[in-house]
Amino acid sequence: MLTLRLEFCILPNWVYIGLKAKRTSGIRNAIHHMVTWLGKKSLITVLACCAGLAGCGGGSGNSSPAVGNPDPISPNPPSGPGTTGNALNFPASDLYKDSCGAPRISTAQESFPDLLGRFEDEAYWLRSWSYETYLWYDEINYGDPEDIAPSAQGVADYFETLVTLETTPAGNAKDRFHYARDTAEYEAASQQGISFGYGASFRLISARPPRELVISLVEPSSPAAIAGLRRGTRILAVDGEDLINGTDVDTLNSGLFPRQNGEQHSFSVLDRGALQPRTVTMTSAQIREDPVPIARTIVTDSGNVGYLLFNRHILTAEQKLVDAVRSFRDQNITDLVVDLRYNGGGYLYMANQLAYMIAGSGVAGQTFGSLEFNSKNPGTNPITGQALQPTAFRTTTVEAQPSGALLPTLNLPSSRVFVLTTGSTCSASEALINGLRGVGVEVIQIGTTTCGKPYGFYPQDNCGTTYFTTQFRSVNALGFGDYPDGFSPANSTETSFGVALPGCQAAEDYSPLGSDEDPFLSAALRYREDPSICPEPAQAAGNAAGSSSVTDTATDRAGGTALRLLSPTLQDALIRPIEG
Repeated sequence: MLTLRLEFCILPNWVYIGLKAKRTSGIRNAIHHMVTWLGKKSLITVLACCAGLAGCGGGSGNSSPAVGNPDPISPNPPSGPGTTGNALNFPASDLYKDSCGAPRISTAQESFPDLLGRFEDEAYWLRSWSYETYLWYDEINYGDPEDIAPSAQGVADYFETLVTLETTPAGNAKDRFHYARDTAEYEAASQQGISFGYGASFRLISARPPRELVISLVEPSSPAAIAGLRRGTRILAVDGEDLINGTDVDTLNSGLFPRQNGEQHSFSVLDRGALQPRTVTMTSAQIREDPVPIARTIVTDSGNVGYLLFNRHILTAEQKLVDAVRSFRDQNITDLVVDLRYNGGGYLYMANQLAYMIAGSGVAGQTFGSLEFNSKNPGTNPITGQALQPTAFRTTTVEAQPSGALLPTLNLPSSRVFVLTTGSTCSASEALINGLRGVGVEVIQIGTTTCGKPYGFYPQDNCGTTYFTTQFRSVNALGFGDYPDGFSPANSTETSFGVALPGCQAAEDYSPLGSDEDPFLSAALRYREDPSICPEPAQAAGNAAGSSSVTDTATDRAGGTALRLLSPTLQDALIRPIEG
């Protein structure tokens, strides 16, 4: 039986569609127990015996569509180092699913499918799963799972190798979005906006010494807020370790990103506008993020303007988005500014909903976007087994109450929207931009180049870790999805490779978000009155490189020790060591 739960989720640093799949099969469980008892040599025999069955699930007429490679299972699959290309024939990933080196223990409150196996089994599953579903499966160098260190870290290290090493036209890594996360943490963050920490989001302006780390957001009533930290506060040291030039990134990581409640850490900070640093001590707590903290109407001589700060496409955001749009409609706004500068992505359906509410009821029935999978699956979704077809604009609520109700629309006098962006604007946020452009809505971009992620994942749990491997590309109604180096304002001096949109480059100064002093918002309001008015590109570029450098690199491809700088629910930025 195949039980599916469709989700769309985000991040470290990191953005995606989610489909959780759990297969229960007495035959498969029996095979796992046989493998555990007989050992690896007998595994090949067991796999060969299963070759005639549909994924070892038996021959019942109601069996679920096979996942991945439809070719017969080879009893002697290649597994040596350096194995690449599209002529391989690995056993189906289902044969290794839930065979764990350290299985989770089921309780009365929660059950797990985990079975006792080996860490090497987890690596075998990762190899087959990647070969079946990875968008660039033929660019992976498939190593031998038997060569991994028999530990959870060995599995994690092996997963990091299952990625293309090709680059984009701008020279960026083609796949900067490959990562894994503890399943329980991921589910709490993506579904409820819950994580552990201080309620502060960090932004890396300079990745190498002399480094600069600034607080970009602070959740109300959080430990960070109670300590008096504000947007624009700079972190100078963590638990006595110098952040600017220090080399002990383990200490920095542990202090910035506590893994549980009750951890106490000290920080040397410099508040915005202050001349002298101060020391604060914070204790980590469970943080519930507000994904839509600001929705305000700005009164101007040429009509009301709505400002919407939208930080994450998580389930708790939907009701707040619906309420905000309804309020904007009632206040007769004539333009909308959507602040996506820190929105690393999330549930794609929510980008679809917001696009509909912005574009208006006239796009009902039209295509928001389509998914394209690897070359082995030109017409079929390899995860669900379903035929590929375009996704129409979503016109009804899902999580917002009442469920299934018609969404409100703005019906703006001009078919346009302003978006505020940085290098942390990623994934579902970019899909919102691209989807609107696909139906003729003018998207005016203020800020810096977005991260460049027209790709998505179906997050998959195995043995307590949820893996995110790039599996599809998202395109709009015009079939466009070629923005691996992001979207850039037309006058951008950052890059010549981003897809140019009308608008202005602007620089962060960490003024309060949505305030009259906010350089992004003020640039949008000026452009609205006169499109020829933009900040000087050289002046706006002052922070541009730092802004784009914080985007979603999940691992340090150049080697060395890295400091994760954005919460794992978003994108990963790295602090490099001095010698890096």
